Amino acid sequence: MSFKKLAAGLAAAASFSLAPAGAHAAYPDKPVTVVVPQAPGGTNDIVARIVAEQLAQQLGQPFVVQNKPGAGGNIGTAQVAREAADGYTVLFTISSAQAINPAIYKDPGFDPVQDFAPVAAVGSVPNVLCVHPSFPAGTLKEFIELVKANPGKYQYASAGNGTLNHLLGAMLDEKGGLKLQHIPYRGVAPGMTDVLGGQVPIIFASLPSAMANIQSGKLRALGVSTRERNPALPDVPAIGEQIPGYGGELWIAMYVPKGTPKATVDALYQATRKALASDDIKQKFAELGVQTLNDDPAQLARRLEEDLALWANIVKTSGAQIN
Repeated sequence: MSFKKLAAGLAAAASFSLAPAGAHAAYPDKPVTVVVPQAPGGTNDIVARIVAEQLAQQLGQPFVVQNKPGAGGNIGTAQVAREAADGYTVLFTISSAQAINPAIYKDPGFDPVQDFAPVAAVGSVPNVLCVHPSFPAGTLKEFIELVKANPGKYQYASAGNGTLNHLLGAMLDEKGGLKLQHIPYRGVAPGMTDVLGGQVPIIFASLPSAMANIQSGKLRALGVSTRERNPALPDVPAIGEQIPGYGGELWIAMYVPKGTPKATVDALYQATRKALASDDIKQKFAELGVQTLNDDPAQLARRLEEDLALWANIVKTSGAQIN
């Protein structure tokens, strides 16, 4: 062996031996599992896959989406809460699971604050107050006046007790003094079918799921649930314009198990921030009707805290409960 090769080998060995005890490769150095606690094909699942693809490009490792649906999102969420706090299992969830379920279920199987560290909020999806074209109100103002004048007469469909589109209707009652009759279905699809068929006149539906029917005239959009108008429906008012204090949205966010190192959380947040700034995500979100959010961990923590209080009050008022 030449002197140069021997010297190089000794130098390498010395540098290895002087490495700090417990030193690790930069995160991530293996694939990351992204758990979506809802079924494939929903808005959250679609957004998760779009963002996961960009995170893989940003961080150089696969981000593999796994759907773990059940119990309104509780099953997958509780699973992630029990995973190692190392950043290799990420929860990609929606506000209805993280902020409403703790009030609706007696034991959801997780604590949304104590079991998780917030990473980033990535987007929000408004729900749209829609009516069948035959409904005798053409504007939000006319809708409110009509329902107030006929307490208990008009029905609205939801995906089931305690779901967001149920509680948005309950919020109309609580904030606006309306009295609507709630008709729960086993999922949003059968409820939407009956509204399109004219059996039930009213529904709250996520903008992505309702847009095609709004554009075709099969549904009439009267108001959006967010505090501001949505760019995809600029002529449709926010319900809060007529009912002060009204506002509720479906937001989509990333969490990791509590105790995950801050450096790992920061790496995930920074990669997410860069991903959300990409033209690819901006275009895909716009097509879906998803408004980009860019909450850092502290902002997401505040968002969750506010929504936990908001929905706990609405749940209490509505009397909704799932064992």
